[in-house]
Parts: sequence; structure tokens; C-alpha cells
Amino acid sequence: MVILTGNTLTLEETKRIMKDGEQVAACKKSMERVGKSRSAVERIVDQGEVIYGITTGFGKLSDVYIAPEDTEKLQMNLIRSHACGVGEPFPEEVSRLMLVLRANALLKGYSGIRPAVVETLLKLVNHQIHPVIPQQGSLGASGDLAPLSHLALVLIGEGEVWYHGKRIPAMDALLQEEILPLTLTAKEGLALINGTQAMTAQGVAAYLEAEQLASQAESIAAMTMEGLTAITDAFDKDIHLARGYREQCEVAERILSYLEGSGLTTRQGEARVQDAYSIRCIPQVHGASWQALGYVKEKLEIEINAATDNPLIFDEGRKVISGGNFHGQPVALAMDFLSIAMAEFANISERRIERMVNPQLSDLPAFLSPNPGLESGAMIMQYCAASLVSENKTLAHPASVDSIPSSANQEDHVSMGTIGARHAYQIITNVRRVLAIELICALQAVRFRGIDRMAPITRKIYEQASSICPPITSDRMFSNDIERMNEWLKHNRWDSLINVSGENPKEMQR
Repeated sequence: MVILTGNTLTLEETKRIMKDGEQVAACKKSMERVGKSRSAVERIVDQGEVIYGITTGFGKLSDVYIAPEDTEKLQMNLIRSHACGVGEPFPEEVSRLMLVLRANALLKGYSGIRPAVVETLLKLVNHQIHPVIPQQGSLGASGDLAPLSHLALVLIGEGEVWYHGKRIPAMDALLQEEILPLTLTAKEGLALINGTQAMTAQGVAAYLEAEQLASQAESIAAMTMEGLTAITDAFDKDIHLARGYREQCEVAERILSYLEGSGLTTRQGEARVQDAYSIRCIPQVHGASWQALGYVKEKLEIEINAATDNPLIFDEGRKVISGGNFHGQPVALAMDFLSIAMAEFANISERRIERMVNPQLSDLPAFLSPNPGLESGAMIMQYCAASLVSENKTLAHPASVDSIPSSANQEDHVSMGTIGARHAYQIITNVRRVLAIELICALQAVRFRGIDRMAPITRKIYEQASSICPPITSDRMFSNDIERMNEWLKHNRWDSLINVSGENPKEMQR
């Protein structure tokens, strides 16, 4: 059970909530803050004060006063009119996390909603009723208005949900779980949709997969090095200490630990003086991407505990301020950075694939085929990797550099952060398939070299991965091999494989 306070949610907890279906509950003190904030809103309505979003319209209509008797209608109209997302829905686990992140933000006690709203959000999570939320339609400022409106629809018994693996009307699921739909009152509709939870939930999902994939990329690269009889001198710690980047040093150290005891790698001057950049510069390239991942992690850890709606209520209603915490720029930049950093793992991986399959670049059989000429072997797998890498270059164009004014130019700068988060996830999906291809090629390369001479750690990975993709003894439809390997990479962390003692070298160095 994860206890939400509004301030202490961690990425590890979000992972358990998304992947393991762990349940959530609200901290009692946090719910008390929610109650006090709600009392302030009720006083504002009773006294007829003019406060944005409570007794006024929204966006360009913020100068329109709303009478107290119309506040419920205002909030319900807001949700219905703003639920205009399009396209394929977010993955169900992302939708689940959106519910949690929205509840966590409300628990900070700055939003003025009733405790019942938080309680209903948590009931949806714990009964695994997950809103169907279209991915497209958010500008990433004024909050993720369209996606979060589809989330809010479920609270009032409208829209659709995922429930027990089926897509059904929200009211049907609520009735089955005996959850009463809400009638939203003053400020509540706005509080539900003014936030960055769509881009942040998708960003968290992307980051968690990216971190795992970055770790896998190193051990795959190590096996490729064995397949290419690579030189290990370039990973000497003195080289990397001389430059001074911690992440670069750590990558070099981990690569050497994976290759310890290998009879397939070489030393400087034995087979050649130096290797190509895609081998020799693994620490520099991978290390730089690890630096970017660290930046992304820091921003997400802040955002999952952030108050991102508007206006915010302080000092039990004595101070109500209309600001711009809903603007997704911090997440937008982080997602664009994540896209670029992850695309580089695929860029350098594809070059290592080329070195294994191209007979002009190594002494391995052409295209790793046991019968080159009659059979094409891994030739078109490299084509596939190149195609995915090229697609990533387009997807990695920063979304955050674009802005289109909205709401009659009242909202004249927006982040496009949700687009950035979606593209980052697409890139990560492509990167995994490129690494799957590199691993398939590395498996074949070390078979030609002699698996009995592999390092103990890479040999363990070889044994596991070979059960997913058998040796290439003749041409076959390699699409199936790539997809099986892709799924294996997605669902296996390898922690027990990449260190003989069962310890993860990455964690040992933290």
C-alpha cells in the first residue's frame, strides 16, 4: 500500500502502482488540509467574491462572473466541453498513474476540492477502474486539459473505462463496484483538469523503461565487444577520470566488469591499435545519456509531488492566487532531453550492428550467415535497425520549441509537453527493438568466436537470450526473433544476470 501525502511520492512507488497494481491510500493529515482548503472555497462562494475559476468563467472568459447557483453547472460544463481528446488511448497503466498523480496533487491542500473527490479518485485506482484517455489534444499548458477532462468524466459517471480487461461505459463499472458518481461543485472541475498529470504520467512510464533499457544497452554492447574482439584498454579508469564525468566513469567500469575473464576481447596492439568510435566511445556516449536520464529523473520526482492547478489557495483562503503552475515547460524540456538521449543509444547501437554484419569491417562471416551468398543472414536486420534509427531522428525533434496561442490569445505560450512525452515513449520503443537486433547479432557473432571463451557475465546473458533467439543456421523470418527479443528485454531487468554475485554493478556504485 502506497500512502499519498502530496509531497513524498517516489518513482519507485509509481512503478509499483503501475506495474504491480499496488493500492493507494491518502494520509490523514493531508486529507485534513484538503478539508480546510475546501472550507475556504465555500466561503468565497457564499460571500460572492470574484475569484478566477471559482466564481468566473475560464480562459478568455475569466471576466464573466458566475452566480453561486450556477457553480455546479459551470464545473460540469467545463469537463464535458473540454473532453475533446482524439486518437489512440494512453496505455492503461499510464491512465492508472494519472489518477494517482492527480490525487497526490490535490492532497497538497491548495486546490479547494472536497475530500470526496480525492476519495473517489483513489477508489478508481484500488478497484482498477482506469479511464480511457485519448493521447492527442493537449497543448501542455493550462494543464493537460483534454486528457484530464476524460479522466474527470469518469468521476461523474460519464466517458469510458478499462475494467477487467474490457473497455466499457464508466457508469457500468461504477455500478459494479458500488461507487457513487460525483456532482462537481465550485472549483472542482477546474482543479481536476488544470495540471500536468498526463505528460507526467506518460513521462514516468517512459523514464522507467528508459532507465532499464540504458542498463541493458551496456551489457549488450559488452557482448558485441566480444563478438568483435574489441580492445578493452579504452575503458581504463584513468582515461575516464582524466575527463571527470561520473557517469562516463561508471559506464566504463561496468563494461569492464561485464567483460572480466573474457578470452574474446583484446588489448591495444594485439589485433589492432584502436577500435571504431561505436566501440571505443561507449563510455562517453552512453555516459552522456545517463547524465540526461539523471536530469529527467530529478524533474519527474519534483513534478509528481507538485501543485499544478490554478488558482491555488493559501492560508486557509486568506490568499488565493491565480498563477501558472499548470504550464508544462519543465516536463516538456525534460521529455525532449529524454528523447534525444535515448535516440543516441539506438544511433550507436546501429553502428555496432553494422560492424558485426559488414564483412569489410570485421573478419566475421558476411552478414553473420553460415552460408553467405546463398543466404542473406542478418543483412536486412541492419536495414530494420537503420529505419528505426532514422524514425527516431524525426521523433526527437523537440516538441517544446513550438507554441500555438489558444483561448483567444489569453493562453499565448504553451509547452507541448504531452507531445514530447508521447514521442519519448515512441523513441524508447524503437530503441528497444534496435538493441534487440544488436543482441541477436551479438549472439551470432560470439558463436563464431567461441562461447566457451566468453566472460562469465556475458555468458549468462548469452544462455538466457539464446533461449529466446536460437542460432541462425539458415535464413528464416527474423521479424519473429526481433519481436520476441524485444518483449524479453521489456520484461526482464537482468539484475541477476549482469553480476555473478547477483549484485547490480550500477547499484553498487551509487
